[in-house]
Amino acid sequence: MVTTATAKPAALDGIKVLDLSRVLAGPWCTQILADLGADVVKIERPGVGDDTRHWGPPFLKDAQGQDTDQASYFTCCNRNKRSVTIDMASGEGQQLLKKMAQEADILVENFKTGGLRQYGLDYESLREANPRLIYCSVTGFGHDGPHAQRAGYDLMIQATSGMMSITGRPDEAPGGGPLRVGVALTDLFTGVYASSAILAALHVRHTTGQGQHIDMALLDVGMAILANQASAFLNTGKAPQRQGNSHPSLAPYQDFRTQDGAMLLAIGNNGQFERFCEAAGHAEWAADPRFASNTLRVRHRELLIPMMEEVTRTRSTAQWIALLEDKAVPCGPINDIAQAFDDEQVKARGLAVTLPRTADDGIAAITGVASPLRLQATPPVLRRAPPALGQHTDEVLAELGLDAARVAQLRAAGVI
Repeated sequence: MVTTATAKPAALDGIKVLDLSRVLAGPWCTQILADLGADVVKIERPGVGDDTRHWGPPFLKDAQGQDTDQASYFTCCNRNKRSVTIDMASGEGQQLLKKMAQEADILVENFKTGGLRQYGLDYESLREANPRLIYCSVTGFGHDGPHAQRAGYDLMIQATSGMMSITGRPDEAPGGGPLRVGVALTDLFTGVYASSAILAALHVRHTTGQGQHIDMALLDVGMAILANQASAFLNTGKAPQRQGNSHPSLAPYQDFRTQDGAMLLAIGNNGQFERFCEAAGHAEWAADPRFASNTLRVRHRELLIPMMEEVTRTRSTAQWIALLEDKAVPCGPINDIAQAFDDEQVKARGLAVTLPRTADDGIAAITGVASPLRLQATPPVLRRAPPALGQHTDEVLAELGLDAARVAQLRAAGVI
């Protein structure tokens, strides 16, 4: 389904964002703001662009179904933005960016600590001309501490934070060993936390009239999203270990083999366990004192899980889902991504959205995942497909007051 611009007003209409970020964490943040209606101008290097434009395969296809040189990675986090190419290493490029920052409400960047000071684009320099500016920096390790100068990548943070130590099967199990999560989880969560911090700073500005600096670190976020696993360590002194798809505090809460594959059972209370046992033809399990509570089921999971799996193997995954779904027992298939997008609920929620691409680059449209932010009065907007490199340079510079001759001069000089 091709989707056009949303007609309703957006929550962040009138908010201007200058996006100096690249790769994933910063662009994920600014895409959230763009989906909420902010005008996000993405600054990219002339002729090169964001690193992720080249992180392929896979690549986008043209109207004839042939691969282009544009990686699909870029499209996941740059919808609804305008792309402008400016060389910030040049004096004229810096002046353009400073003028844009004077008119912006928000600036997001993910350069190394102190990296923008040499260009006069750091927070201390820009707030003099625009004290209302909300300036969000995204780094690997934050702006202070012994590792502040280190570059930060999601995989490094997953390893450093302990995330990989609790992801995967135990060392002694087949295929055991630490694993990264299948997407760049700390990058994505940093983008979400950053957008939350920016919206909080906007609220403060309504009261004080002043912007502020926001220091977002992938490491801080990586530690925060350890959630219950971090709490377990901090309050017991015992580091959690990898245990595959089972849960350290719930049972049965894991994958089970079925007649034709596998399914997921996510039983979180005694009532659900009792209803599963009755449906499975083993009501006696719920009455067994070893399994009478979640805590006891966790303690005796080595007994319970093999017993259950003997039974789950007797039906197909679809048969189990049909048996349990009207009994309020959380149960489902383990889909691949193609199967997930084919799910009737995913389709009903419209979670795949296609936007026409207006750039003259042979790519007619780009499909992505819909925003999960379902505001009824001010829903997310769908205005633009992820942009071609520099697609909006002339348009944005005209808004900045530059005439066509000046733009042509800057382009000839390699500034844009």
